[in-house]
Amino acid sequence: MARNAKASVKRQRKLKSIRKQRKANELRNQVQDTLKWLIDERIFAGISLHGNTTWQCYSLVCLAMLWVWSTTPQLTEAFVDARSKAEKLLIPITITTYQGLMKALVSATPKLMPALQRQMHDLMSKVGRKHMRIGRWLAIAVDGSKETAPRTACNETALRAKNYGQGKNAKNRKRKRPTGTKKKTETKIKQAKTDRLTKPKTVSLPPPQVWVTMMWHMGLGLPWCWKLGPSNASERYHVKEMLEIGHFFADTLFVGDAGFVGYDFWRAITDRGHHFMVRVGANVNLLTGLCTQQRDGKDIVYCWPHTTMNANDAPLRLRLVRCKIGKNEKVWLLTSVLDKRELSNKEMVKLYERRWGVELQFRALKQTFDRRKVRCRCPERVLTEIEWSIFGMAAIELMAIKEQMKDADARPEKLSFSQALTAVRHSLNNLTDCPEFLEDLYTGLRRALIDSYERKKLKSGRYKPKLKKKPSCGEPNIELATLHQRQRHREISLQNAA
Repeated sequence: MARNAKASVKRQRKLKSIRKQRKANELRNQVQDTLKWLIDERIFAGISLHGNTTWQCYSLVCLAMLWVWSTTPQLTEAFVDARSKAEKLLIPITITTYQGLMKALVSATPKLMPALQRQMHDLMSKVGRKHMRIGRWLAIAVDGSKETAPRTACNETALRAKNYGQGKNAKNRKRKRPTGTKKKTETKIKQAKTDRLTKPKTVSLPPPQVWVTMMWHMGLGLPWCWKLGPSNASERYHVKEMLEIGHFFADTLFVGDAGFVGYDFWRAITDRGHHFMVRVGANVNLLTGLCTQQRDGKDIVYCWPHTTMNANDAPLRLRLVRCKIGKNEKVWLLTSVLDKRELSNKEMVKLYERRWGVELQFRALKQTFDRRKVRCRCPERVLTEIEWSIFGMAAIELMAIKEQMKDADARPEKLSFSQALTAVRHSLNNLTDCPEFLEDLYTGLRRALIDSYERKKLKSGRYKPKLKKKPSCGEPNIELATLHQRQRHREISLQNAA
């Protein structure tokens, strides 16, 4: 009897190990199929590499994604973890060191990333279906944020603003008004004078940071493209560069906050056949009644700075709408879509409210994906790490949306990046020995949804800053066009017609 009991226990253990191995093989096949679906080797056909390179583009991209998906905090250990997972997935890897990986990524990322972004756009159009567009428009939100880098000398030289703390309005130069009795005040003033003469001026410098400007697809909730630069970079200049080299579909509508304003910026969008909708405030000057030959509605305005008028450039004819966002907040929205039938006021409000999703995308990158502070110690590698972190995050979200779109009533805004990241990491960590209770990759991605219960209380934090005056961008300056401006507009329109 004892022998039979031992034999049955051994048989059960063997069956259990067989089931674990079978499930691990199933996970490995799912991860391999997902990577092949996400990264098509044919997109790298036109990319020329150095003659001495031994790695292939597909294997390098897979290794980079496994590297940024790793849970190991150290860079070198994350590479060892990624390489071991790549070997389990039967991906041919010729890069054997972390230094070799970073040198390859620094040189190849400018060539690989545009092709990968274009591949993602094609997959988004296939997977997204009816969620690809909101009404007629392919709506893309634009915003910027900062990533912190380590305090190394090369990072500070390349990424930090050179004139930080040297401005007239710098906080460290503002003198605090002394308080107390008259004698104490006089002694404090004398002591301050002696300190200014004797002690050297010190400026508390912030850590070096990277400015990230992101274009975010509002229908699917995925990053569309992005641009990196030092901490003093201009997000509007980044958007102009992405407009020149980026890949966009017809009827693209760019939605931005109050910082994306200016004649040159708006003209760069309209000249390429796209449209925009931005919030405007007191930093924008607009004209009414400029054109007397055509009847303008109450909401038609013109953007025509003096420098543009002196350069004989035509004004921009736009539509200004005052809307109510939320309960009490009133904002001014400016758009290049003049016809209300193409973009109504209600649609403008809905689009501006959905623009907040790009802020949540930055929060997921910094908090959930733990990229608030990157780990590389030189500027070239810092930018490379951020590039592949954003792409790795977008790849996980696209994989989850692909599985969730198999349900007819699926909604992309219900995607939980945290749960999708957990499902991917669990699958990669159990490629050889998988427990029976663990879900497979497809099921985990399909169930990566935010909670659906109704909240009885607000989710906002208990501690809020006490602001005497709430921040607001104000109202745009709207003036009636002068006689000189009308004459100049008539002359320029006649020249353009001729």
